Amino acid sequence: MLRLRAGPDWCLSLPSNVITLLPPFTELPMPPLFRRLLLLFHALRYGARLIWLAAPQGHKLHWIIELVGRVHASGNSGQSLHNVLPALGPLASRFAQTLAERPELASGTLHDAIDAIDHMEAPLPPHESEAALARAFGRPLATLFSAVDLVPVRGGFAEQTHFARLLTPVKGHSEVAIKLVRVDQLQQIGDELALLRWVARWLEKLSGTARRLQLRTLAQSFTDDIQRRFDLRAEAANLSQTGHHFDGDRRIIVPDVIWDLCTNHTLTMQRISTLPASDLPGLHAHHVKLAPLAAHIVEVVTEQAFEHGFFHATLDARRVRVSIEPDTLGRLVLAEFSIMSTLSTGEREFFVHGATALFDQDYGRLADMHRDAGHVPQDTRTEMLEAELRTRAEAHFAASPEDRSAGSLFHHLLHSVHPFDGVVSGRLATAQRSFHQAEMLARALHPGVDTWNITRGVLAGIAQRDVDHRGWIKRISRELPHLAHMLPRVPQLAVRYLQHEHDRARTPQQNAQLIVDIGREYRRTRILLWACAVCGGVLGAGAVWLMW
Repeated sequence: MLRLRAGPDWCLSLPSNVITLLPPFTELPMPPLFRRLLLLFHALRYGARLIWLAAPQGHKLHWIIELVGRVHASGNSGQSLHNVLPALGPLASRFAQTLAERPELASGTLHDAIDAIDHMEAPLPPHESEAALARAFGRPLATLFSAVDLVPVRGGFAEQTHFARLLTPVKGHSEVAIKLVRVDQLQQIGDELALLRWVARWLEKLSGTARRLQLRTLAQSFTDDIQRRFDLRAEAANLSQTGHHFDGDRRIIVPDVIWDLCTNHTLTMQRISTLPASDLPGLHAHHVKLAPLAAHIVEVVTEQAFEHGFFHATLDARRVRVSIEPDTLGRLVLAEFSIMSTLSTGEREFFVHGATALFDQDYGRLADMHRDAGHVPQDTRTEMLEAELRTRAEAHFAASPEDRSAGSLFHHLLHSVHPFDGVVSGRLATAQRSFHQAEMLARALHPGVDTWNITRGVLAGIAQRDVDHRGWIKRISRELPHLAHMLPRVPQLAVRYLQHEHDRARTPQQNAQLIVDIGREYRRTRILLWACAVCGGVLGAGAVWLMW
């Protein structure tokens, strides 16, 4: 018997052989060109309406004619646009200027806008949800689940989440959550993104300013970000990798992925009973201690970004939940793994050691790190960058401990290079933004939490692990693949070198000197091999001792 629950108050029980799925509704596809023209018509229609509503009430026509005239009169369209935007409103000008200076904010703003309209999206009715799930899994639901809640527990932009119970437990889990993407709405999003790229391509053909702004690249970047948001297989992989990073960690629990039930349109994972981290009354009712929870949020997000280099790119309070199950009560549960970002080894090491230098108020070392990382031109004077860092940071150290914000300090760590025509990578800015969101959430949970010293201790520990024997072993392991290709060629390279030197030797004295040089290099090589063997033995013994 499959129990198809259409809501929290009643259940419908049917024999599994009675359930039949109607064939999916099909319609003739709309020609791509016609679809694009239709979308462009609506964009122009509502854009014109927006301009009409923005015009002053008394003289709308005169204002619009003046607006068009100002755009047409100037030969420099970019400067003209900059002059026109304040007429539409000061926020529009500031928004455009901010995106031009900090393009990494465009992606975060885009996803924030999508999250803001989640509640406006109506989920599928129960019978359509059943059909969509069956199509996604490729088989009747009765063959997979003993119960499915057809009313989604959460609806979002082109997606919804259902709870279900497996017929056969997987990895010891019977209760699962199924994230379903609504295919029809996803197709509409794809059409609109195609229109965006199409318009950007034509604008670049017609406008030199559009070519300088690289509108096609920006449109493609927006497309990639949106498509990544709805790539459930990639989200399942992100979820699995995060679980591997925090395997055995008592501060956080990551739901297990049920890979056999993951498709292009579904993500099935272990169901964990949780509450939002912002639900303070609910957390108090379940006797969750808020002080350690707030500290764990800062610690986990810091380690996720700056030790593992794989973190939530759009972290906010909605994506942090707390387990209320008896076995994992009070543990963090991070949600929504669709938008993740990575830091390269160089970016991660710069932030960790740069933040440590900043906490130690060693501005000279941090200025040198900025120049070595290529964040400022090479002709930038160290003392000037050092003075800029000092001016920005000292006010934070002078504040009282409860008013200090590590996230605000890290903002100056990255953006103090702007007065020198420097720039840091967008991924570092995204990591700083995610950390700042985690810090604000921790302070909202427990205002007395010392996020400054918690962050300083975590980063100091990561920096220490980078420079001690663990860091050496990690770097040696990264070089081993290169050594595996190079070492077998050493005898051949040595023979070629000796043949080359022998051909150059023309006199007995030169031959005798060559033999002396070979003997000296032989002794040095033997000493080096013995030293490597001894060091390897010491490191191996130390590693075994540490594991004990």
